[in-house]
Amino acid sequence: MRLNWRAISEAEPGPKWAGLFQEYWPAYHRWWVSEGAEARPGYWGSLQALKKHMPEMLPLYEELCELAGGSDHAARFLSFYCPPAYLSGCSQAIWPGAEPVLVRNYDYSPHAFDSLILHTQWQGRTVMGTSDGLWGLVDGMNDAGLAISLTFGGRRVVGDGFGVPLILRYVLQTCETAEEAGSVLARVPTHMSYNVTVVDSKRRYLTALMAPDRPTVITHAAVATNHQEKVEWASHARLTATVERERFLLHRLTLHTEPEEKFIGAFLKPPLYSSAFDHGFGTLYTAAYRPRQQQMEILWPKARWPLDLRNFQEGEKHIFTPTLAV
Repeated sequence: MRLNWRAISEAEPGPKWAGLFQEYWPAYHRWWVSEGAEARPGYWGSLQALKKHMPEMLPLYEELCELAGGSDHAARFLSFYCPPAYLSGCSQAIWPGAEPVLVRNYDYSPHAFDSLILHTQWQGRTVMGTSDGLWGLVDGMNDAGLAISLTFGGRRVVGDGFGVPLILRYVLQTCETAEEAGSVLARVPTHMSYNVTVVDSKRRYLTALMAPDRPTVITHAAVATNHQEKVEWASHARLTATVERERFLLHRLTLHTEPEEKFIGAFLKPPLYSSAFDHGFGTLYTAAYRPRQQQMEILWPKARWPLDLRNFQEGEKHIFTPTLAV
């Protein structure tokens, strides 16, 4: 299976972003209207939700809406407010060594993935990360040395809130420390359950257990897979092996601290690495964030792509992802 990855840098929203929107919009629009446009909140309600919960993002949102063409559907989609439900796998953990390192696997369908790393300087804050929805992120890092990543929380409940990739973008645009990020994650509503792990340049870290129907729980957990304090969706837990992956990672954390490369390498092999693409949860990539060095690395079983926040190089990679266990 081939995925064509791109790394794109544009300091301020402009022609590059507009071109990406036009390229990705037909597929995103089909997904967004899959339950009918009337199932999604209207423009005014979406705008008011952004204004209430992420007011700092409004100027950027309005600029992106204009670049996207200003249509009603595009503006409602870009608000990320109450999008259609979506599920993923994913594992993430903080390396127990002295250097702050956040490692994650992103397990998802290759047919619903941007394969895009964005580097931006929007609103004076440099951010790079893995794109979702063209301004949301599923993981990323900013120039203050804050790194963040998400996993699905393993619950079927859907409520009023934002798609979590925009929440991650908001954290990276407005926060500098893990504590600040925790405050944001505790107050911004999410439409589904997610576990969000953050680590800053001083190696302070936390994992927020977010849900649409109960308060966010801020924990000092260094590991997150696809359940929260207990398994609540048994069939999904079995399908994704969330408990087994969590136990595997926790066991590694309780042993003597292994070298960073060995810790990262464990994500490229079972049980963390998944080939369950027929169920929509295959591992599309592994990411390692080093916030003190302001570097990230995207890895696959037979390739790796280092990227530097301060010296970001655009480029492309054609990755042939194994569809059988490695």
